[in-house]
Amino acid sequence: MDTMIRVDQLRRSFGPIIAVDGISFSLTKGEVLGFLGPNGAGKSTAMKMLACFLEPDSGSAQVCGHDILKDPIQVRLNLGYLAEHAPAYGEMTVGSFLKFICDARNIRGAARTKAIDRVVGLCSIESVYHQSIETLSKGYVRRVGLAQALIHDPPVLILDEPTDGLDPNQKRGVHQLIKKMAKDKSIIISTHILEEVEAICTRIIIIARGSIRVDSTPDALKKEYQCGLDEVFHRLTVTKKSA
Repeated sequence: MDTMIRVDQLRRSFGPIIAVDGISFSLTKGEVLGFLGPNGAGKSTAMKMLACFLEPDSGSAQVCGHDILKDPIQVRLNLGYLAEHAPAYGEMTVGSFLKFICDARNIRGAARTKAIDRVVGLCSIESVYHQSIETLSKGYVRRVGLAQALIHDPPVLILDEPTDGLDPNQKRGVHQLIKKMAKDKSIIISTHILEEVEAICTRIIIIARGSIRVDSTPDALKKEYQCGLDEVFHRLTVTKKSA
């Protein structure tokens, strides 16, 4: 199988706080990984390192065979990243923002038109295409963020809370989109919605206090612990002292 992401002893601290403490895992084509953990567990920090927004203190990672430190440009070409608080220029219309992203990624001419038409349809943002981003609801802003992550059709996607702010019907649409894309990509999703994990993820990593506590599948975890994912999550991330 094609290994699309490889992480080896990745570590990052902020002063005395160890955010990510030597995590290792790999991801192959066709896998949708649910990256779970309580707030402050290190999820977003790990994803920012993979997306070349933060440098690790030590360890290494590759995306499609390209090292995040030695070849960050190639990593970015092969990766689509939706941050937890996706940056956007509020005064821009949705259309002008997507054109700006295409320019940044050197997607021009007919290829730019085709790319924008594709993601506008995929993310169902036709009705707000000419609106300024600052006038959009949180759900639409999230969908615009998803569109920019998909615009270059990358083989790897890292999505931090992709359905945050969406209503149930919009969430369902994003779930269907992820399932549709999954066969041709490797996808990491961070979410606090455990029902979402069961609906779309083929694999789960639970991280707490910067370390991986388990790497398994939803069904295997439920069978091993003889309970639902919410109880599994609780047992693996809450110590007796803190509970």
